[in-house]
Amino acid sequence: MVKHIVSFRLSGAPEERRRVAEAFRDALLALPDVIEPLQSIEVGINENPAEEWDVVLTAILPDMASVEIYAKHPAHVAAAGLLAGHKEARACVDYSF
Repeated sequence: MVKHIVSFRLSGAPEERRRVAEAFRDALLALPDVIEPLQSIEVGINENPAEEWDVVLTAILPDMASVEIYAKHPAHVAAAGLLAGHKEARACVDYSF
């Protein structure tokens, strides 16, 4: 099993970052129904104004090959596209457990 954890820092005013983060979260939460190897996904929007990162997601997939399938799936690409023009930084860790 692989945990795929990704954090995003968004640009823009707080209200705009929140709107983009919520749309992104909603799109990601729909993915387990359409991407077969994606076993689960959890998406959190930061509530602590003292922190710099806006969104974090944790996905569970069977193996690293499935992470690639997930990453390239059209539904995932469309969800990631919601961050266009707003993504300031991205950090990712994939690990087996």
